[in-house]
Formats: sequence, C-alpha cells, structure tokens
Amino acid sequence: MTHDDSDLPAAPSVAAGIDIERVTAWFAEHVPTAAPPLRFDLITGGRSNLTYRVHDESGARWVLRRPPTGHVLASAHDVVREFRILDLLAGTPVPVPPVLACCTDHAVTGADFYVMEYVDGTVPDDAASAAAIPRESRADASRHIVDTLAAVHAVDTTIGPLAELRRPGSYLERQLRRWHRQLTAGGVGPGPLWEVHDLLTRRMPGERWTGIAHGDFRPGNLLIGTDGTVRAVLDWELWTVGDVLADIGWLTAAWTSAEPFGWAPDPAAGYLDIDTVLARYVDATGRSLDDLPYYQAFALWRLAAIAEGVAARFRAGVMGEQDIDVTELSERPARLAEAARAVLIG
Repeated sequence: MTHDDSDLPAAPSVAAGIDIERVTAWFAEHVPTAAPPLRFDLITGGRSNLTYRVHDESGARWVLRRPPTGHVLASAHDVVREFRILDLLAGTPVPVPPVLACCTDHAVTGADFYVMEYVDGTVPDDAASAAAIPRESRADASRHIVDTLAAVHAVDTTIGPLAELRRPGSYLERQLRRWHRQLTAGGVGPGPLWEVHDLLTRRMPGERWTGIAHGDFRPGNLLIGTDGTVRAVLDWELWTVGDVLADIGWLTAAWTSAEPFGWAPDPAAGYLDIDTVLARYVDATGRSLDDLPYYQAFALWRLAAIAEGVAARFRAGVMGEQDIDVTELSERPARLAEAARAVLIG
C-alpha cells in the first residue's frame, strides 16, 4: 500500500489488539530477520479483521492480520483459514502475499494472527488512492483485474487439500443460511434484509461452475502496481470452494456503484466499462453470465448483511480507533438491501 515512511508516528505505546512485548518476542522466534523495536500501525479502511503494518528498526515491513477485539460470531474472522488459502495458493498463477507464520496461541495477543510479507502497491479503495494508478495504466489494470479473477477461478479444486473442502449442495443455499444465522444472532428484526433474503431464496439458480470463490473480489482488495498489474489479492477471509459466479456478481456490484465500496472504476477516468470487463471474463473462461442480475443482487444483499455486522462492531467499540461515521454505517444495510431488490426484480 502506498505511503511515506517519514510521515509515520513513533512507536505507539498502545496498539488495539496487539500486546507489543509478546508479539515482538513471537517475531524473534518466527521472523528472525526482524530487528526490534517493532512499530504496529493500524491500516485504516479494514472493516472486519484488524490489519497492521509492522515496521522494524531497519525499515523492513510486514503485515499482521488478527480478528477484531472482543466477541465475534462463530466461524467469522477466521484468520487461520485465511492463512491456509494464502499458503495453498503460493506458486499458482494467483498473485498473493507470501505468508511467513501463523500463531494460534492466544497467550501471545489474545487471538489467532498471521504475518505475511509486505507487498508494495496501491489499494484503490477511494478516489485519492486510485489516483496513484497512472491514467495510461488504468485500462491495463482493468484487464489484469478480471484476468486475475479468472486465474482464481481456474485453480483446480478437485485434487489435493482443496478437494477436501468441497461440500455437497448449493453454495448459494449455504450462504443464505449462514447469513440468516448471522443476522439472527445479531438481533436484526423484520425489514428489507429479510424481505430480499426471501426473494433470493425463491429465485435461486442452479450451480454450474464450482471453484475457489474469493468472496470479496474487487479493486479495493487488490494491490495494483503503477503499470496496472495486480501484485496481490488481499482479504481472503470469506473465501470458500463454491459457485464462482458469486464473485462475478460481487465484482459487478463493486464496478458499477461507488456507494457500497467507497470507489468504483470510472470509464471516464480511463478504466474499462463493466460490459467490456465481463466480456473478457467470458472469453477467458467460456462461462455464461445469463444469471448475472441474480448474482449481483445476491452480492448487494450479502454486502448489506456484512455491513450490519460491521456497524454492530463499531457501535460496540471493538474495531480500534478509526474515524468512522457510525450513523451512516447503521443506515447502510437497509439501503443496500433495497438496491439488491431493485436489481433482482428489474
């Protein structure tokens, strides 16, 4: 991620979710090249797991990921599972940050965490960061983004450890059940989220293509170089083996609406339009996108469910010190659910 080290603060005395002394000792054993003292800087923008940029005395950098502080729902924020997919994808055509070590000893800092190498690049998650990608590289960036997604979906999940994670039945059914449980556990009452959930359940298409589904594939979860190449795919918290077209619906939602994500690629600024991007995916994979409106609506509804959980965590004060409008976050789920309804019913 782009930054200027000269603007970084001195080593903080407190870092939410990090026991600096014990994590530094853990680094000494598992990342022996690290030269303490270590500095932990929260990377703002994350709305789920806490992500820290770690610096040492020599200027070396790593990235540490851990769940939010406080109580989290069962199966959510599983950074050990995230570490596993990054490890499995090492050496494939999918660009991922090299992982170094994973810690499951909660005595170190109260939760599981893992450390990966720092990959330089731009995460275009708002207009300011997206401006770091030169205009002449933006069309190439668009092509590299969709080619990278095609590479994710081309990973063979019928053999090896990934085959063990294939589950019978419909990915969409499992997702709808899972988020139903999450919303219920979060105390969400009657309203647009439940109404759209029922529409999605009734109109569900059959699953035709199964592979690795990233779960949150969009420009804001990619590290992109100034030449437009995708240097790393980030934030694998929601990955699974399932219906790959769910990723296409998510990417379409992210590409065509800045509201849910903070920024969307604009053809007027040099990016390819979504129809061109989708046509490239079809050419690369041979897959039909006839059911795209359903998958886009599903993406918006799932984003609404995620936004509900994010808002709850910020209201509970377990996401560290970030300058966030909690009122706006609380209003977002219903707004996204209504957008999903509009796409679904045409």
